[in-house]
Amino acid sequence: VAGTQAAGDPAGSVSLFAASVPPALQALERGRGLLDLATPVLLAAQLAPRMLNTAGQLRTVASFALRATYPLTGQSAPSIAFYESGSDLRACFQKTTRLILALDPTSFSAETVTHRAGFADLTQTGADYLNHFALPNLWFHLSMAYATLRASGVPLGKADFDGLHSYPTGFSF
Repeated sequence: VAGTQAAGDPAGSVSLFAASVPPALQALERGRGLLDLATPVLLAAQLAPRMLNTAGQLRTVASFALRATYPLTGQSAPSIAFYESGSDLRACFQKTTRLILALDPTSFSAETVTHRAGFADLTQTGADYLNHFALPNLWFHLSMAYATLRASGVPLGKADFDGLHSYPTGFSF
Protein backbone atom coordinates (compact mmCIF):
# COMPACT_ATOMS: atom_id res chain seq x y z
CA VAL A 1 0.00 0.00 0.00
CA ALA A 2 1.41 3.36 -1.00
CA GLY A 3 2.22 5.70 1.86
CA THR A 4 2.92 3.00 4.40
CA GLN A 5 5.52 5.04 6.20
CA ALA A 6 4.71 8.58 7.27
CA ALA A 7 7.28 11.31 6.97
CA GLY A 8 9.26 11.58 10.17
CA ASP A 9 8.43 8.03 11.33
CA PRO A 10 11.39 6.08 12.66
CA ALA A 11 12.62 3.35 10.32
CA GLY A 12 10.42 0.28 10.59
CA SER A 13 7.41 2.04 12.12
CA VAL A 14 4.01 1.88 10.46
CA SER A 15 2.04 4.97 9.49
CA LEU A 16 -1.47 5.56 10.76
CA PHE A 17 -2.64 5.16 7.16
CA ALA A 18 -1.04 1.73 6.79
CA ALA A 19 -2.26 0.64 10.21
CA SER A 20 -5.88 1.71 9.64
CA VAL A 21 -6.90 1.60 5.98
CA PRO A 22 -5.95 -2.00 5.04
CA PRO A 23 -7.65 -3.53 8.14
CA ALA A 24 -10.75 -1.38 7.59
CA LEU A 25 -10.97 -2.50 3.96
CA GLN A 26 -10.36 -6.14 4.94
CA ALA A 27 -13.17 -6.00 7.52
CA LEU A 28 -15.51 -4.48 4.94
CA GLU A 29 -14.64 -7.23 2.47
CA ARG A 30 -15.23 -9.94 5.08
CA GLY A 31 -18.47 -8.25 6.13
CA ARG A 32 -19.64 -8.33 2.50
CA GLY A 33 -18.85 -12.05 2.43
CA LEU A 34 -20.97 -12.63 5.54
CA LEU A 35 -23.73 -10.47 4.11
CA ASP A 36 -23.80 -12.66 1.00
CA LEU A 37 -24.67 -15.65 3.24
CA ALA A 38 -27.36 -13.89 5.25
CA THR A 39 -31.03 -14.24 4.41
CA PRO A 40 -33.50 -11.63 5.72
CA VAL A 41 -34.26 -13.97 8.63
CA LEU A 42 -30.54 -14.28 9.43
CA LEU A 43 -30.07 -10.51 9.23
CA ALA A 44 -32.69 -10.21 11.97
CA ALA A 45 -31.06 -12.92 14.15
CA GLN A 46 -29.38 -12.00 17.45
CA LEU A 47 -26.65 -13.93 19.23
CA ALA A 48 -28.21 -13.09 22.59
CA PRO A 49 -31.10 -10.93 23.82
CA ARG A 50 -30.42 -7.18 23.86
CA MET A 51 -27.55 -7.50 21.35
CA LEU A 52 -27.55 -6.00 17.90
CA ASN A 53 -28.91 -8.31 15.25
CA THR A 54 -26.71 -9.45 12.34
CA ALA A 55 -27.70 -6.44 10.25
CA GLY A 56 -26.86 -4.11 13.15
CA GLN A 57 -23.48 -5.79 13.66
CA LEU A 58 -22.64 -5.46 9.95
CA ARG A 59 -23.82 -1.84 9.87
CA THR A 60 -21.53 -1.19 12.83
CA VAL A 61 -18.62 -2.78 10.94
CA ALA A 62 -19.13 -0.13 8.26
CA SER A 63 -19.36 2.57 10.90
CA PHE A 64 -16.15 1.47 12.62
CA ALA A 65 -14.33 1.20 9.29
CA LEU A 66 -14.99 4.93 8.97
CA ARG A 67 -14.24 5.59 12.64
CA ALA A 68 -10.92 3.75 12.33
CA THR A 69 -9.80 6.01 9.50
CA TYR A 70 -11.41 9.45 9.32
CA PRO A 71 -10.55 10.73 12.84
CA LEU A 72 -6.89 9.95 12.13
CA THR A 73 -7.08 12.57 9.37
CA GLY A 74 -8.63 15.15 11.69
CA GLN A 75 -12.08 14.66 10.15
CA SER A 76 -15.27 13.38 11.71
CA ALA A 77 -16.33 9.98 10.44
CA PRO A 78 -19.36 10.14 8.16
CA SER A 79 -22.42 8.66 9.87
CA ILE A 80 -24.08 5.44 8.79
CA ALA A 81 -27.87 5.26 8.43
CA PHE A 82 -29.87 2.53 10.15
CA TYR A 83 -29.90 -0.15 7.43
CA GLU A 84 -31.63 -3.49 7.89
CA SER A 85 -31.96 -4.95 4.38
CA GLY A 86 -29.23 -6.82 2.58
CA SER A 87 -29.39 -4.52 -0.45
CA ASP A 88 -29.10 -1.38 1.71
CA LEU A 89 -26.17 -2.89 3.63
CA ARG A 90 -24.41 -3.84 0.36
CA ALA A 91 -24.78 -0.26 -0.87
CA CYS A 92 -23.54 0.99 2.50
CA PHE A 93 -20.43 -1.23 2.30
CA GLN A 94 -19.73 -0.03 -1.26
CA LYS A 95 -20.08 3.64 -0.26
CA THR A 96 -17.95 3.12 2.85
CA THR A 97 -15.21 1.48 0.79
CA ARG A 98 -15.24 4.37 -1.70
CA LEU A 99 -15.04 6.93 1.13
CA ILE A 100 -12.03 5.19 2.69
CA LEU A 101 -10.25 4.76 -0.65
CA ALA A 102 -10.69 8.49 -1.30
CA LEU A 103 -8.69 9.45 1.81
CA ASP A 104 -5.29 11.03 1.22
CA PRO A 105 -2.56 8.90 2.83
CA THR A 106 -0.61 12.05 3.72
CA SER A 107 -3.53 13.38 5.79
CA PHE A 108 -3.17 10.66 8.47
CA SER A 109 -1.45 12.73 11.11
CA ALA A 110 -3.81 13.14 14.06
CA GLU A 111 -1.73 13.34 17.23
CA THR A 112 -4.83 12.98 19.41
CA VAL A 113 -8.41 11.91 18.84
CA THR A 114 -11.24 13.00 21.11
CA HIS A 115 -14.26 10.73 20.85
CA ARG A 116 -17.07 8.95 22.67
CA ALA A 117 -16.93 5.31 23.72
CA GLY A 118 -20.47 4.55 24.79
CA PHE A 119 -21.08 7.29 27.34
CA ALA A 120 -17.38 7.94 28.04
CA ASP A 121 -15.64 10.97 26.56
CA LEU A 122 -12.04 10.07 25.74
CA THR A 123 -8.95 11.71 24.32
CA GLN A 124 -6.30 9.30 23.08
CA THR A 125 -3.20 9.50 20.94
CA GLY A 126 -3.91 8.59 17.33
CA ALA A 127 -2.10 5.27 17.73
CA ASP A 128 -3.88 4.41 21.00
CA TYR A 129 -7.23 5.38 19.52
CA LEU A 130 -6.64 3.09 16.55
CA ASN A 131 -5.08 0.15 18.41
CA HIS A 132 -7.08 0.20 21.64
CA PHE A 133 -10.47 1.45 20.50
CA ALA A 134 -11.26 1.64 16.78
CA LEU A 135 -9.77 -1.62 15.45
CA PRO A 136 -10.85 -3.77 18.42
CA ASN A 137 -14.42 -2.48 17.98
CA LEU A 138 -14.32 -3.03 14.23
CA TRP A 139 -13.27 -6.68 14.67
CA PHE A 140 -15.63 -7.18 17.63
CA HIS A 141 -18.67 -6.32 15.53
CA LEU A 142 -17.46 -8.44 12.61
CA SER A 143 -16.95 -11.30 15.09
CA MET A 144 -20.45 -10.88 16.46
CA ALA A 145 -21.98 -10.98 12.96
CA TYR A 146 -19.92 -14.11 12.24
CA ALA A 147 -20.91 -15.72 15.56
CA THR A 148 -24.60 -14.94 15.05
CA LEU A 149 -24.59 -16.49 11.59
CA ARG A 150 -22.61 -19.50 12.80
CA ALA A 151 -24.95 -20.00 15.78
CA SER A 152 -27.87 -19.79 13.33
CA GLY A 153 -26.51 -22.76 11.39
CA VAL A 154 -24.61 -21.06 8.57
CA PRO A 155 -21.57 -23.28 7.83
CA LEU A 156 -18.75 -20.77 8.37
CA GLY A 157 -15.06 -21.25 9.05
CA LYS A 158 -12.03 -19.10 9.74
CA ALA A 159 -11.58 -18.38 6.04
CA ASP A 160 -15.02 -16.74 6.05
CA PHE A 161 -13.88 -14.50 8.89
CA ASP A 162 -10.41 -13.44 7.81
CA GLY A 163 -10.19 -14.46 4.17
CA LEU A 164 -6.76 -15.95 4.80
CA HIS A 165 -7.17 -19.43 6.29
CA SER A 166 -7.74 -22.52 4.19
CA TYR A 167 -8.90 -25.93 5.39
CA PRO A 168 -10.04 -29.02 3.49
CA THR A 169 -13.78 -29.63 3.19
CA GLY A 170 -15.13 -31.31 6.30
CA PHE A 171 -12.14 -30.38 8.49
CA SER A 172 -12.90 -29.40 12.07
CA PHE A 173 -11.01 -29.08 15.32
